Amino acid sequence: MTHIVHPYSHRLGIIRDWKSRWFSVDKKYREFLKGDIMLREYLEKKLRGFYVGSIEIERNEKSFRLIIKTARPGMIIGRSGDGAEKLRNDILKFMTKRKLPLGKDFKMDIEEIRSPESNAAVVADMVAEGLEKRMPFRRVIKQTIDKVMANRDVKGVKIFLGGRLGGAEMARNEELKKGRIPLQTLRADVDFAREKANVIPKKSKIQKISHETGASRQDRQ
Repeated sequence: MTHIVHPYSHRLGIIRDWKSRWFSVDKKYREFLKGDIMLREYLEKKLRGFYVGSIEIERNEKSFRLIIKTARPGMIIGRSGDGAEKLRNDILKFMTKRKLPLGKDFKMDIEEIRSPESNAAVVADMVAEGLEKRMPFRRVIKQTIDKVMANRDVKGVKIFLGGRLGGAEMARNEELKKGRIPLQTLRADVDFAREKANVIPKKSKIQKISHETGASRQDRQ
């Protein structure tokens, strides 16, 4: 079951929290869920290349709060906040045009990811960016793994590539792993992300130390 159940959903309520946090009933539940999905798809496409780690949504009857966690907050915010204001207006326009539920009080927070190498979504974006620049895929994943393992908070990493690697006619898979990733240990802080580089699907898993005991640090040494 470790390779069937999503590592994030498998740890919800233990060490993970939901990325959409709200309560609703009947028709509003369907409207809120549709709004969350469409907004995330819109932002993932619009903010591609900004190393966005996660998009979290909090809402109630009166307010709507959007939290964007990124490794490049300066690129989104822009000079004197012009970029953030433009993004905010674009989101409001997108939600209004599609008649998606939006509270009267809309708030958008952009938070910086202090350790991007320990965030699976950011690492997946790094690999996808390298592949789109036509860099050799083996060099890309090797350099990425070395960069990730240089972080003290990371105990293990696995990167999986699939598709027509290197422009080959036949699709194949390539996988590289370093360290340990205990998928069955629910207290282990395992992060997971999936990204596409053109037509090459890419997955990455990272296991961090934060929820392990001090003895686990010795394993890495």
